[in-house]
Amino acid sequence: MQKLDKINAMQSAAAELRSAGRRVALIPTMGGLHAGHASLIRKAQEGGAAVVVSAFVNPLQFGPSEDFAKYPRNPSGDAQLCEKENVAVLFAPPAEEMFPRGFSTHLQEEAVSKHLCGVSRTALFRGMLTCWLKLLNIVRPDLLVMGEKDAQQIAVVRKAAADLLLPVEIVTTPIVRDADGLAVSTRNNYLSPTQREEALAVYASLRRAKEMVESGVKSTDRLVAEVTHLIAAKRRLRVIYISVVDRHTMEQLREVTPGQCLMAISFWVDEVRLTDNMPL
Repeated sequence: MQKLDKINAMQSAAAELRSAGRRVALIPTMGGLHAGHASLIRKAQEGGAAVVVSAFVNPLQFGPSEDFAKYPRNPSGDAQLCEKENVAVLFAPPAEEMFPRGFSTHLQEEAVSKHLCGVSRTALFRGMLTCWLKLLNIVRPDLLVMGEKDAQQIAVVRKAAADLLLPVEIVTTPIVRDADGLAVSTRNNYLSPTQREEALAVYASLRRAKEMVESGVKSTDRLVAEVTHLIAAKRRLRVIYISVVDRHTMEQLREVTPGQCLMAISFWVDEVRLTDNMPL
């Protein structure tokens, strides 16, 4: 495995892979790699692609009161996981390499990104898209592999890729959960055992919503009310949003359309912000 931190070196390495006849898959991450990222790597490798993992805590997608400074970083652990999973290149540039002084160009998607997380995290999607477009231009991958835990990010990226005719295939993988059901996330590292125990109520509430749909409930108001009630019973949890949305546009729905919608939840566990979702 190559471990690179310079853009020109990453460009050269990607060009060499393409010259050797390899398809290239890019997995953009903010480091703190975990089992969810490992599942992305394995998915990318199914077709024989050479995998490039970027590990970069992107300052552009954090608001002024968010957790950029303390976001979990584990460079040695990232390298170990990538070595174990036979990643071709781990690209871990410093911030000044990606966004040097004077950088002033940004990409904004203005429809899908205005819902859900886009309401309370106004920097998120603008910063993410700007960073990812630059990564796409550096690596020029055939595949972009994303996890379905980040459902809104997937929808935003798909819309931007379609609008701008980006020459990349977007592949997604299901949410990876720990044995207790909690969706794996780098921010789970913040949780105490007690906080984690309370956070499990969110997965339980999503399963309850799915059961209700399977029993014939179509009203999204009923589903949201039930899930809100279940989560409100936990002292440490505070809901940011609970919504049943079209999985492509992220627009709120009044009735469940099987196969086309999901329930998305964002919540605080004390001071830790997490998200989860489930197709309905």
